[in-house]
Amino acid sequence: MELLRYETSIQPLDTLASFEPAERAARRSLRAQIDQLERELAEALVSAYPMGGLDAEPGRSCAVPRLLDLGELERVRDDLAARVRAARATLAHQGDRRAASRLAVERMLLDPGHHRCVRIANRDLGEPGCGVWHVRPRLGLIGMLMGWWQVKLSSGCPLATGRGVAAAASASGRGA
Repeated sequence: MELLRYETSIQPLDTLASFEPAERAARRSLRAQIDQLERELAEALVSAYPMGGLDAEPGRSCAVPRLLDLGELERVRDDLAARVRAARATLAHQGDRRAASRLAVERMLLDPGHHRCVRIANRDLGEPGCGVWHVRPRLGLIGMLMGWWQVKLSSGCPLATGRGVAAAASASGRGA
């Protein structure tokens, strides 16, 4: 039976110590970059919050805690950088659409006759609520024939309808 010998390269302790500060500095730099990118991504998500539009994709994690090596830290940084770029592009696109909608509402208010039956919702303007800007004829059919157009802002959400007084009474325990 032949014994297999493995040659192990054991480096002196002072050689390993010389690599350690460089790796620490690289880790520190990567962690600082990851921290900055996470902060920027959080700011983008918060700025888009009321109207939505950005997906809050959770970070990947493994089942057990572990220390990432430099390559994995770089992959995390690159993934976060890509997500931040995508979030900024989405926010810019939403901002452009909202600006175009605001311009359309201003044009509707200046000349309603040229924007007949156009509807623009508040959510398209980036405003809260269910309201809708709508160009419609004043006085119905007569206004349409005469060319009398006006811009109306609807109140938006319809009144909440339920089963009426009987539902309220039974919910409070006083009803039949």
